[in-house]
Amino acid sequence: MAPAVALKDPYLESRVYGTRTVFVLVIAMVLMGILMARYFSLQITQYETYRTESDRNRVQLQSLPPKRGLIFDRNGVLLAENRPSFVLSLVLERVPDLANTLAALGELVEISESDLEKFETRSRRRRPYEAVPLHFRLSEEERALLAVNRYRLPGVVVDAQLIRHYPQGELFSHALGYVGRINEEEQRQLDEVDYRGTNHIGKIGVEKYYEDQLLGQVGYQNVETNALGRVLRVLERTDPQPGADLTLSLDVAVQQAAFTALEGRRGAVVAMDPGNGELIALVSTPGFDSNLFVNGISARDYSALREDLDLPLFNRAVQGQYPPGSTVKPIFGLAGLEYGLVTAETTIRDPGWYILPGEDRRFRDWTLRVRGTGHGNAVDLHQAIEESCDVYFYDLAYRMGIDRLHEFTAPFGLGTATGLDTTNERGGILPSSRWKRTARGEVWFPGETLNVGIGQGYMLATPVQLAVATSVLASRGRRYTPHLLRAVDGEPVKVPTASVVEANEANWQVIHAAMHAVFHGERGSARAVGRGSAFTMAGKSGTAQVIGIAQDEEYDAEALEERYRDHGLFVAFAPYEDPQIVVSVVVENGGGGSTVAAPIAREVMEQYLMNQQQELADRG
Repeated sequence: MAPAVALKDPYLESRVYGTRTVFVLVIAMVLMGILMARYFSLQITQYETYRTESDRNRVQLQSLPPKRGLIFDRNGVLLAENRPSFVLSLVLERVPDLANTLAALGELVEISESDLEKFETRSRRRRPYEAVPLHFRLSEEERALLAVNRYRLPGVVVDAQLIRHYPQGELFSHALGYVGRINEEEQRQLDEVDYRGTNHIGKIGVEKYYEDQLLGQVGYQNVETNALGRVLRVLERTDPQPGADLTLSLDVAVQQAAFTALEGRRGAVVAMDPGNGELIALVSTPGFDSNLFVNGISARDYSALREDLDLPLFNRAVQGQYPPGSTVKPIFGLAGLEYGLVTAETTIRDPGWYILPGEDRRFRDWTLRVRGTGHGNAVDLHQAIEESCDVYFYDLAYRMGIDRLHEFTAPFGLGTATGLDTTNERGGILPSSRWKRTARGEVWFPGETLNVGIGQGYMLATPVQLAVATSVLASRGRRYTPHLLRAVDGEPVKVPTASVVEANEANWQVIHAAMHAVFHGERGSARAVGRGSAFTMAGKSGTAQVIGIAQDEEYDAEALEERYRDHGLFVAFAPYEDPQIVVSVVVENGGGGSTVAAPIAREVMEQYLMNQQQELADRG
């Protein structure tokens, strides 16, 4: 009989089970130890690090751009405001795939190559978790499309921002200038803190000159966000400080009158208060719509402005340098009186030309081509200004000499920038023998003095300079720095102290009487314009030659191309008895100043003075 076989070995099974149990327990203990060590590391050793990372993922510091200061005219009319606009931005840390996100956005919103280039530039100079603008001025339809697709666009933000707007459009384009998006070069130069969250900066004009006052101070807020970067709540906030509101001395009604009077011609009008230097109007035509530049002008629009032969981007009022022509004869006449070279009774013979001693070249008077002769055999200073006699001032300039002429005229503000509170002002040229040696490396010739004696030759002046020089005449010697700013946040700014041009009172009166006769005299060059005026005015016309005419040739405006014709100029002040406004007008290629520029000066002065009368009547 076979022996029995054991089916179980309890002892062996117990040993195996025990061994396995111990092994599992050891593994469990090791795993538990690793887990506890990791917990210790996270909660104790690296607590601060991960808390910071967690807060960064949950809490963000956001910049709050300040509201840019508003700009008003002297009567409280709004010239520059801020309008709400919706901006499409991206928080790059929240965007899982930038290329795909941009492609998806391109299907919903019209994004140009320029937008993408500027977005890339801004992305390089941002703070972590800062929203980078991609597209400005979203339409209602675009906002709706973005809202519907919000779930598949992590990191995409649509924010409301205040964008600059110019209600008057072209009317104040050159006076105010404009703001535009900050470019890469500007970003390198600007204070990163001051412009945090701000995408725009003043580019030219008042907007640039007073950038520090208009900008304001940036604010900040700590916000809690979800995983998609959406703001859940504001934890802490420091409000931004708005920029200062500026009140300018410009008058919308006078500005409009000047703009309309120019009738689309190329030219400039500057109106100034001779009692304090405030500019009442600053017009350059043609202009442009400043709103085109705020969010980046299109390449097509910018090319159209740049290539326009009429140069709409060129501020003729402060950058245009023109021969002042006969508008400076009153100053030269005053110089002759002050130097004792002439008296009010001194006369000369004017046959229609002037010849330097020892030469045979004839320097012609403008009357020669009109009347075939000169102004008469006994022309005095009064008549020379009233009728604009060139021969009288040829003779006076020759006897005075270029250096004395320069010495007397410089304090009137010619030959140097006036200091107007705007950008890109040019200084003109008031020549002298020293100037020519320095600028040209040549000696001065007597014939050049004669040309300067009638405001031609090397002499150049801007319309603003002519307004300042005329204000010195109107105020009998007081010269103020011209300025546009009248008040900051309602507080009047201090009027700059006037410098004084000394001259005998009787001599001032001689010049004033002659300028009055230009408008109201029997033979005044602008007597047709002066008829029927509600105010007594004083002024002086000027014609600036654009191309040279040979000695034996006749000037025929009709035979010349329009852009080669003479410039028309006029300077004036009113009322004659108590000057309240000074005006300088330049009309490019407009012909004689009395014909085209004088009516503009009258219209501007009457608009301002009638407004003043109405204000007084309303107060009474």
